[in-house]
Amino acid sequence: MDRTLDAPSISAPSPAAVLELFKPVTWFPPMWAFMCGVVSSGMPFQGRWLFLIAGIALTGPLVCATSQAVNDWFDRHVDAINEPNRPIPSGRIPGRWGLYIAIIWTGLSVVVAALTGPWVLGATLLGLALAWAYSAPPLRLKRDGVAGPFAVALSYEGLTWFTGAAVMAGALPHAPVLILAALYSFGAYGIMVLNDFKAVEGDRLLGLKSLPAELGVDSAARIACAVMAAPQVIVVTLLFVAWDRPWHGLAVGVLVAVQFALMARLLGDPKKFTPWYNATGTTLYVFGMLASAFAVRGLIGAGA
Repeated sequence: MDRTLDAPSISAPSPAAVLELFKPVTWFPPMWAFMCGVVSSGMPFQGRWLFLIAGIALTGPLVCATSQAVNDWFDRHVDAINEPNRPIPSGRIPGRWGLYIAIIWTGLSVVVAALTGPWVLGATLLGLALAWAYSAPPLRLKRDGVAGPFAVALSYEGLTWFTGAAVMAGALPHAPVLILAALYSFGAYGIMVLNDFKAVEGDRLLGLKSLPAELGVDSAARIACAVMAAPQVIVVTLLFVAWDRPWHGLAVGVLVAVQFALMARLLGDPKKFTPWYNATGTTLYVFGMLASAFAVRGLIGAGA
């Protein structure tokens, strides 16, 4: 039974319930991308500490937490059936408190972003818009197997990378930073597709058109691997050819080569090996992000 709107015995949720709603474990991917943006900016920390702290807060405890609250509020009826112990359907976040928290955290995110600078504010507004569009009707992008994962990938990787660089530079990041943020954001679409494998049966029952539900697990896995691999190959090419960073290019190239080997095993039985690949191949993917960030940090001085 869904108890989100009929729990008068509790006037307000406990801090523990709110923290559970925000799912701190999900903050790591955007905060990692933010760190990559900070590194890639090539800027020193001196004089930027307050902006750095604000940026970290934005990417994890504010914008990402907001997206989790929004998602849980608009999924509360489904969760009441599938995961009744979650904070909203269990009644630990009663009434409309889930919606209120999502709105309050959205406003707080905008305020912090506005104090951090216009480029960060723009990225934050776009990220918040995607968070609401992903979960809330009428758009509810999560129902679409292409638009939904791309919205999450852009928010978790591209926009947070951009935010990290913009926080440090206090301006629009230089071109190599924007290129890396875009490429790794595109590749993260494949990671998001793999994340949908765990809910294929439920997605089909609920009419959610995730890629695995629509095309089947095998076809979706091949698409995910291709989308993850292609931008990384482009990054390696740029590091060798355009940016004259052969050692970094070699490091990222080795990481990509190992991923290819892991992908071969994944494609043998995607449903079985997806959790294993997320712990291995995806880890190598994010290490490649950081290596690429270190590679371009020196390019700002070279006028690239």
